[in-house]
Amino acid sequence: MYYVKKRFEISAAHRLNLSYESKCSNIHGHNWVITVECRAKELNADGMVTDFTHIKQMVMGKLDHALLNDVVDMNPTAENIAKWIVDNVPNCWRCEVQESEGNSAAYEKD
Repeated sequence: MYYVKKRFEISAAHRLNLSYESKCSNIHGHNWVITVECRAKELNADGMVTDFTHIKQMVMGKLDHALLNDVVDMNPTAENIAKWIVDNVPNCWRCEVQESEGNSAAYEKD
């Protein structure tokens, strides 16, 4: 099995739709640190699992400097953003999303 990992930062805002009162229900932003992990049993014709540039385009190109509520088709928690990335990046099997120091969430495909 081949593995690649891409880590980068984005700046983005979101507003959480919560079942309880919270200041996170207001629009606010974070400097997110996102780690995308892809894997494949065989390399593609270019000798890669997934091109790092394509990972960056899929994630940064859609999420950086965005209101995540307008992009992600679910409540934009760190957990749901991680799942959205896994679902949208080719060969992605795991993603970790850190929204602030000490607060991160991850999603893995089974």
